[in-house]
Order: sequence, then structure tokens, then C-alpha cells
Amino acid sequence: MISGTSHDGIDVAVVDFERDGSVLRGRVGHTASTPYPGGLRARLIAALPPAPTTLAEVCVLDTLIGQSFAAAAAEAIARGGPVDLIVSHGQTVFHWVEGAHALGTLQIGQPAWIAERTGTPVLSDVRIRDITAGGHGAPLVSVLDGLLLGAYEGGAAALNLGGIANMTVVRGDSLYAYDLGPANALIDAVVTSRGLNPRGFDEDGRIAAAGQVDERLLEVLLDEPYYGLAAPKSTGKELFHLGYVTAALARAGREVGDADLVATLTELTVRTVARDVLAAGIGTLVVSGGGCRNPVIMAGLRAALPGVRVVPSDDLGAPADDKEAIAFALIGWLSAHGLPGTVPGGTGAAGARVLGTLTPGAGPLVLPEPLAEPPRSLVLSR
Repeated sequence: MISGTSHDGIDVAVVDFERDGSVLRGRVGHTASTPYPGGLRARLIAALPPAPTTLAEVCVLDTLIGQSFAAAAAEAIARGGPVDLIVSHGQTVFHWVEGAHALGTLQIGQPAWIAERTGTPVLSDVRIRDITAGGHGAPLVSVLDGLLLGAYEGGAAALNLGGIANMTVVRGDSLYAYDLGPANALIDAVVTSRGLNPRGFDEDGRIAAAGQVDERLLEVLLDEPYYGLAAPKSTGKELFHLGYVTAALARAGREVGDADLVATLTELTVRTVARDVLAAGIGTLVVSGGGCRNPVIMAGLRAALPGVRVVPSDDLGAPADDKEAIAFALIGWLSAHGLPGTVPGGTGAAGARVLGTLTPGAGPLVLPEPLAEPPRSLVLSR
């Protein structure tokens, strides 16, 4: 279960894993996306950086989001059947990065509400152990990408277009991953603030398609120092938020209309992603996340990457809208079996770490026998 940087709701996937020699097979059962109630989402947005907030509000949001996750978990169990473990990523509200180093991260959504509601043990707080080992705690989906993409000759990359774009590049046993920059974060911020779509995003890319790219503003946006930092690196809405767009407009000396602004921010995503994909020199790009449902982004990427095969993650058995939820289910399976949930090249950590904090369910906390060796590959099916 995860609510990502788009903070629009909770994605859930029920996955049944079975070890088959060196191969891990995962059958993806029930999947769902549960929107946050409108009032809760508005309250969450109002509390996110750079807005000021209080510890009292953080406590209230921790409870309300935990209860929302608990309701989503109960619904998933009712529809998908009993589960052995629930993995809750929760809602990221702050990712502390200074001097290109991640120093802390905060996800809220109290897991005890989930354990109490379902009677099932909950693994949560999955990013921080990697950060304590010198990593960025992101992108954790890289552990899934490494198992899925290792067989591609010539190398492949997995691109997730959520609020933030992240990419995992895999060549055999070699893997590296990092956050590229904003995918939907800036687009969503403008769409929401200007009331362009009550759902808070550019549905089917219609707004961008109606506008023209403002080249001067795009030039200012592309001058962001983050893009020049070496990987591994991570970022979030602490940097890429509505105020960031306002400041860029001021530097560009522009007043840009709604459609043109969304078109420009969409082109920013295309340019920054395409540049790094070309630099990676891979032959296949597997795309997931909400941005892969935006035809303007996808058409832009295919035009900018003529020598690269661009396919949705659905082709690998990981539905594009559910891939991150599946990744956290995988992390739960790995942690339960005493196996690391990170690849050092994926986060920049000094070594791989077993992830998460466990909250017991209704009975004794019983874990499987630890496994000595991790799986070498992953096959997903429905």
C-alpha cells in the first residue's frame, strides 16, 4: 500500500509470492486505488512544505491517513482474501536532503490503525533504514526493477512517472537508480491551484495538448541545479512545488496562460527524462506511474527517443498504475524472509539492508524461516 508524491489517494495490490528455485513468482490479485476524501487531501496539501504546520496537525493527519489506509486494507482483504502481511509505505510528507545527501524522511499514516482494523501484522517505515546506511531511501522500486529487467540484452531502464520521475537502469547484475526530477508534481500543483480540473491532474493530457510551450520559461526551468547533480540522488515536493513554478515565472519575466503553462511543465518532464534515458544508452524503456497515462508525455518521450523501445510495465506483468504497490509487497516478502529490500546501486547506500518496522496483528508475530539467498529474478502474472 502506498500513497506517493501525488498524494491523491492509496494504491493497493494483493500479491501472492512463491519461490521456485532462483525465480520468485508473484501472482497479482486484487488491485485498487482509493482516493483520499476531499477534505483530507486539502488538509494534507495545506500542511506540506513549504507551508508552515504544527505538530498537532501532523498528529491529526497521521491518525486520519492511518485510518484511511486501514479502510483500504480492509477492503482489499474483503475482495482479495486473507493476507499474511500488510506493507504500508504511508504518505511521504518530508524528505530531508542537504548537500546531495538524504538525512531523514517522514512518512505518516499510523500503521497501528491498520493492524487493529485487520488483525494482520504491518510492515511500515520502510525507507529510513536505507538512509541510515548512507542511501537516499529512494527509489525503493529499484529492487523490483532489478529482478524484472536483468534479462534484457543491451540493458533496460524502468521509468516511474509519479509526482517525481525516477529511473532504474539495469544491465545484467549491474544496477543504478535515482530521482530524475518532477514528472507530475509541478503539473498537478498548477492544475490544482488554478482549478483546471477538480481531480487535480491533467487528465489525458488535454490541457497540455491545448497549449504551446513557452521556450523562455522552459529555459529557466531547465536551469535547475538538481539536474546537474550526479546520481545517486533523490528529491521531492520540498523542491518541486507551486512556489517553485511561481519563482520560475518571475525569473522568466512571464505571465503564462493556463494551457501554455501546463504544456511547458509537461515538456519539462519530457526533456529531463529523455536526456537521462539517452545518457543511459539503453534499448528498452519500461514506463509506469500516472504519467504513462498522459499521451502528451508519452508521445513526447517516443519522439525524443527514436532508438529506444518504449513500453508500459503492463507488458512485464506489472500494471502501470499498480507497480509501486507491487514493489512494496515485494519488499514485505523480502523483509519477512530476512532478505534485503534494497540494492546499494539503486539508493547509494553502503550496503543492502532489510527494511521496515513491524507492528504485530491480533496474534503472535510469526515470521517464515529466513532464506539464505535472495531470488535472482521475478516473474509476475495476473
